[in-house]
Amino acid sequence: MTSLLVLGGARSGKSGYAQRRCEAFPGRLAYIATAQAFDTEMEARIARHQGERGERWLTIEAPMDLTDAIWRAASLADVILVDCLTLWLSNLLLAEHDLAAERTGLIDAVQGCPVPVILVANEVGLSIVPDNALARRFRDEAGWLNQAVAAACREVVMVAAGLPLTLKG
Repeated sequence: MTSLLVLGGARSGKSGYAQRRCEAFPGRLAYIATAQAFDTEMEARIARHQGERGERWLTIEAPMDLTDAIWRAASLADVILVDCLTLWLSNLLLAEHDLAAERTGLIDAVQGCPVPVILVANEVGLSIVPDNALARRFRDEAGWLNQAVAAACREVVMVAAGLPLTLKG
């Protein structure tokens, strides 16, 4: 496996599944975090996730510059976990970045990375149609991002209720 996309809904078990897949590899592990702590709840979530990772993990915070973070992590670790693409997309969308260019850069990094990359993303297109333009754009962009990453990855797994379902690979 050189690349894996793990999809799922909120609290589906996707991050835990992805972390266990990384930890099955020998060597150094890099965790690329895209979350930003804007409130105490998010600070607590980040702290909890950091506590769940052991000493093998190096954490790189990359709320927007994910492509460079992947290249940097590839020189520091034997496996990379990106958690999560959905938060990264939110950060880019709100900062009015060129989403198509960012998506292309990410695909290039995943395909060119010399170490395995495991990426986590929410599947947000399974519910009702959002009631406002920004939310609809986010849903559409997330769908396009997930499609592009899934096409670039050798393996794709959907996690629901903590159970993995292999979609590709």
